[in-house]
Amino acid sequence: MVTNMGSIDRLIRLVVASALLYLGLFFYSGTSLGLGLTAGGGLMLFSATFGFCGLYKLLGINTK
Repeated sequence: MVTNMGSIDRLIRLVVASALLYLGLFFYSGTSLGLGLTAGGGLMLFSATFGFCGLYKLLGINTK
């Protein structure tokens, strides 16, 4: 898997993912909104960790 995200993009995703995970796990815990926020935060955390975004690949975007 080739990275296609730059460091600033990864940092922004990491901050947003942390906020979504916090809201999903603690503030909206036990609701469908909480589940959605947690899933979205997990996906963003995964892409920030590995530096690869599937949507960027489909659209031909490379921020690295």
